[in-house]
Amino acid sequence: MLGDDASVGPDDLEPQLERTRDSKHGDFTTNIALRLAKKLGKPPREFASVLIAALPESELIEASAVAGPGFVNFTLAPESYENELRTILAHGARYGESKIGAGTRVLLEFLSANPTGPLHVGHGRLAAYGASLANILRATGFDVVEEYYVNDAGRQMDILAASVWLRYAELNESRLEFPSSAYQGNYIRDIAASLADTCGDSLTTDIETIETVLGDKETGPDELLDRLIATIRAALGEQRFDTVLRAALDSVLADIRDDLDGFGVHFENWYSERSLVDGAIDHALEVLSTRGMLYEKDGATWFRASDFGDEKDRVVVRENGLTTYFASDIAYHLEKRERGFDLLLDVLGADHHGYVARVRAGLEAMGEPPESLEVRLVQFVALFRGHEKVQMSTRSGNFVTLRELRNEVGNDAARFFYVSRSNDQHLDFDLELAKTQSNDNPIFYIQYAHARVASLLARLEQEGSVDRQFGSANLSRLTEDAERTLMVALSRYPELLELASQNRAPQHLVHYLRDTAAAFHASYNSHRVLVEDAALREARAALAVATQQVIRNGLALLGVSAPDTM
Repeated sequence: MLGDDASVGPDDLEPQLERTRDSKHGDFTTNIALRLAKKLGKPPREFASVLIAALPESELIEASAVAGPGFVNFTLAPESYENELRTILAHGARYGESKIGAGTRVLLEFLSANPTGPLHVGHGRLAAYGASLANILRATGFDVVEEYYVNDAGRQMDILAASVWLRYAELNESRLEFPSSAYQGNYIRDIAASLADTCGDSLTTDIETIETVLGDKETGPDELLDRLIATIRAALGEQRFDTVLRAALDSVLADIRDDLDGFGVHFENWYSERSLVDGAIDHALEVLSTRGMLYEKDGATWFRASDFGDEKDRVVVRENGLTTYFASDIAYHLEKRERGFDLLLDVLGADHHGYVARVRAGLEAMGEPPESLEVRLVQFVALFRGHEKVQMSTRSGNFVTLRELRNEVGNDAARFFYVSRSNDQHLDFDLELAKTQSNDNPIFYIQYAHARVASLLARLEQEGSVDRQFGSANLSRLTEDAERTLMVALSRYPELLELASQNRAPQHLVHYLRDTAAAFHASYNSHRVLVEDAALREARAALAVATQQVIRNGLALLGVSAPDTM
């Protein structure tokens, strides 16, 4: 039909089918006639008519029509949706899965909260988003490994150790003033008490020099804290200071693991930052040096990051010979690549926006493809109790923990609400709505659809007619508008799952499940399933079971349960 027209390439022939916005215009539409008409010198509507005339007949297409300036619209035959219902029933828990990511190994690093205290509600959003994204990627064929990067080195760990030791000293009747810049939470007292049970008074020391530092009212809080850490370290000695640090780290990590296990978030790998000093950092710096990417200035070693799009060059080794956090970051990401991962997908807090360009620059400078790094930033969570916003600060100890949130609203509501908005948008977490047992609560509304089908099946079982999978039901009996609307909604699940995967956007699944639940409730409320007509009863039961399966599949990817009773 197009002849040998050299102006038309393979990309032009891609039909680019899309769902219509209004079912009155059919089910699918394509703009191919609009795209090709100018190159072929034909009016779009005329060319669209030619296209329709050239299409082979199909029992799955009920009608084709030219619309607007030259769109080609298709209306599917009822058999198309009936076949899709049978596919849902046949594939069950595997329905919707695809292979679009086949052959791609993904290291998904997310959460990676500093192990300095319990997880708070802000961390919960990172956890829920990362875990849901991992499930969605796996469902679309990606080979995913979930990893937590344990920041167990550096200043924040020294602050944790000093905070715990000061509380430990209190237990031995020390009158040391506890600085406001140290970690304040009650968990610090708990760790100190456990340390005293384990070590007795073996960690006590002369506190005169420590008292002198704490009595300095002229020094700023951060500088005072650094002096205090150095003084405590010197008083205890390196070995005893490390004993305190290890006890604190182990306690906090154990709490984080337990909290995440209860939240349904599980990591295959827990990667220690400290392990990087065993060769990974030196290896990365050697690679950069060999490639001529380092230079010396003011006694420090610098990386030519600005040559690769970063706003400025970065120090990798300080004047005192210690490597920087940036050196650890690029070493860690090089090590990820050397473990054989194609895509390094980092899920980070919104305050890491400056992180992307510099790490990508480091990868490129070390000979790795910069596009192998993908970073998704997750915005902050605002927690509301009524009209009052709860302030959160880990250092001050004034925060609501993830565990407290889970205990109050439940895991399902927490997991669902956390991913209900795009990761790049701020989230106001409405505690009252999350706890509401009504249709205003989206998670209740969706789960209720699943439970209604379970109740229906229980009634069918009482009648002795649930021994089948409904695959042989006469689905042509599903002729009501509400039934067709629901069938169309169910058929969209594989598309929405791929969209959520490609856009790294679990919220697409959230919105889809809400819309599908609404379509089910509308159909179920309008048309009784338990009718005397056996063929119609079986067809409607099959539609209900297929709906339940799709809802269960979607909720599972979000880490949310699908209860049979509400």
